[in-house]
Amino acid sequence: MPYENLEISTPVPVLSWANHALGRDETKMAKNVASLPFVFKHVALMPDVHLGKGALVGSVVATKDALIPAAVGVDVGCGMGAIKTPFNAAQLEGKLKKIRLDIEAAIPVGFNENKDVEKSVTNWQRWADFQDLHRGVQDLQGKAMRQMGSLGGGNHFLEVCLDTDDAVWLMLHSGSRNIGNSLAQCHISTAKDLAKMMNTYLPDPDLAYFVAQSPHFAAYWRDLQWAQDYARANREVMMARFKRILEKHLAGGKSFKPLLEVNCHHNYAEKEVHFGEDVYVTRKGAVRARTEDYGIIPGSMGAKSFIVKGKGNAESYCSCSHGAGRLMSRNKAKNHFSLDDLIQQTQGVECRKDNGVLDEIPGAYKPIDEVMNNQSDLVEIVATLKQVVCVKG
Repeated sequence: MPYENLEISTPVPVLSWANHALGRDETKMAKNVASLPFVFKHVALMPDVHLGKGALVGSVVATKDALIPAAVGVDVGCGMGAIKTPFNAAQLEGKLKKIRLDIEAAIPVGFNENKDVEKSVTNWQRWADFQDLHRGVQDLQGKAMRQMGSLGGGNHFLEVCLDTDDAVWLMLHSGSRNIGNSLAQCHISTAKDLAKMMNTYLPDPDLAYFVAQSPHFAAYWRDLQWAQDYARANREVMMARFKRILEKHLAGGKSFKPLLEVNCHHNYAEKEVHFGEDVYVTRKGAVRARTEDYGIIPGSMGAKSFIVKGKGNAESYCSCSHGAGRLMSRNKAKNHFSLDDLIQQTQGVECRKDNGVLDEIPGAYKPIDEVMNNQSDLVEIVATLKQVVCVKG
């Protein structure tokens, strides 16, 4: 679907790949961001766009000489990892529950952390830079080390999936855990304090920003890059454990080489060149989709997910959606759906089926096929996956 140029009066246009009209609150949020003086060229909204804090989830914002910490968000570096294995569906027969129980035993979820710090975590090179991070997190290094290799809560998950050729894939969704959240909160607070002190006009207090060349910007950029690297490493540690579980059940403990590996952020900022200019690109719930980029677009816990390759669409700042996008809030989902609905909507998936995951019911999300149809000019589908095991955060 080609994008739509939204009919709102802002200094820069807002281009939308969503096939629905934005609600009043969503329109206001888009307008607020597009009104900021440092926003470059236009704002791009992905097909899964929905309300966020400060900026819409599913938005791509390119800026000149400024960054908005709350637009990046608090789950810095949140993203996806996936590997294609040499195994097939028949080899999983009768083993799904045992695999799920092993995943739950090996990888902490929710607020839990690892009891011991494994060697691959201790050896992570970027611990050497921890002392340079914001002073507000200096007592959190031990916790950050114990949490590397843990899933977190909310919509984070680990899944065993099958593609349309019955090949087995491993997929996971996680970010920078407590340390990323804490760093983000420190800098968001500083940006808001600065805006008040400087009496800076903002259409929304959550759009407080740092100006490039300032010490506050430099400090935020340093911490942001560190947290994004932590998030990527966190996914790598989990995927290595996840892989070993599959090797135990399907290969007699022998190691296998993945046929394809993908590890991508969808909540982050990076310096890139677009339309011939150096800009900072904030993808808040969006995946980079240059022609050489592989990405992952998951559906809900009872729907399809997609491995994609970017088409390098310039108007989207070479981006695509990061998932299906929520149709309703967590509280609304809990009030609207029953446990019977959850059981019915997750038929054929080995997963928890209790009130603790009711807010993640497939019906709370937009139809993933619709989302994919709306971005055929942004990505091509490499593989279509359906989960058979799902462990939620």
